[in-house]
Amino acid sequence: MVPNFFVCVSEEEERGKEKRREEKRREEEEEEGGGGGGIGMATASLIKEDHHIADTVNKTESYRVLRGRVNGLGYSPDARLIPYLELAGFGSAALIQTFDLRYDLISVLVERWRPETHTFHLPCGECTVTLEDVALQLGLPIDGSPVTGVSAIAESAALCYSVLGASPGDDESNLSGLKFTWLKANFQHLPDNATEEVLMCVARAYIMHIIRGVLMPDANNNRVHIMYLPLLTDLHNVRSYSWGSAVLAMLYRELCRTTKPHAADIGGCLILLQSWALYGIDGVFIWVLGGRTLSRYIFIWMPYRRSEIVAVIPSSAYVHSQLWCTNAPIINFNIVKWYQGDRVLRQFGCIQYIPNPPKEVGKVHGINKRGKHRMHWGVVHRRYIAMWDNRMGRRPRMDMSSDF
Repeated sequence: MVPNFFVCVSEEEERGKEKRREEKRREEEEEEGGGGGGIGMATASLIKEDHHIADTVNKTESYRVLRGRVNGLGYSPDARLIPYLELAGFGSAALIQTFDLRYDLISVLVERWRPETHTFHLPCGECTVTLEDVALQLGLPIDGSPVTGVSAIAESAALCYSVLGASPGDDESNLSGLKFTWLKANFQHLPDNATEEVLMCVARAYIMHIIRGVLMPDANNNRVHIMYLPLLTDLHNVRSYSWGSAVLAMLYRELCRTTKPHAADIGGCLILLQSWALYGIDGVFIWVLGGRTLSRYIFIWMPYRRSEIVAVIPSSAYVHSQLWCTNAPIINFNIVKWYQGDRVLRQFGCIQYIPNPPKEVGKVHGINKRGKHRMHWGVVHRRYIAMWDNRMGRRPRMDMSSDF
């Protein structure tokens, strides 16, 4: 018997009796011949009809294992940088240097990802990587202004000199990006007599490497886009941005992109995705090694309630916990993704009511920066920024459950 899924319903009217009959017939066939948590279920009522990797995995002999886009720093920050990294809100994230990623696990998770809802569809219901996971595992600021601005800097060399104290030469520059090799060569080693100004410049360089190397890797995985640099100018103001939601927006974008069967590699904060699965899915490696079956696992809805985890999480990580369940767009320059906390209320210890139909962000879903260098994304996405600004008012009804 096929496990029950939470399925989302299109915002449009049902598209005709014939289609409804066809969907019902397919569901009946799946229930009769399914079992064991097959891959392609609960898709008939979803909005998008794009090709999904889940539609192909049972039809091919080979198993797609994605490659990861990561570029860890490989070294710890100088102790003198820690106060500045903590000031900026990157103190915890700065401690991430190296990590081992299980791309078979990540690839299996992608097969369960639905771009319409930005959730994983498992036999237990819907679940996802949330703002809670970002706050408690990475320690990044959640509440604040969206991470946005212009993607093309007119005076990039002058900006680098102003914010970093150095600028790459012609052979190291690429219009809008800073190579990780250049950042490491110029900022890894601090002089013994480094001034406060030098320490602040090096801290900014370290954050830039973290941003694109670990937290938000994309196709340009050997460099970081300079568009983030203006946001680091005043280290006292850096934590006023919602870096946590920006990281989550990038991860959602990469999960959506890699549901396409032709995708070969994946970016986003993969260490967060893997850690979320390891904490939340008991028996996850049995799942992977057992060949995609979900019949031998337990989903842990509230993993952070474990005493050994509570003991190591600082109280400051819970300051903006009321935002973890909001329903609002999350933004990272050109990226806009809908965060739907009302679909995963059990992850917050609440009764899961039937959620509203999934939200669409129209043409901006999947938009990239190609050919749009002069755009100010804060203006382009002002409608969604206004929704994010009302994030406290967009929280769903939450009734605590005694079952967790």
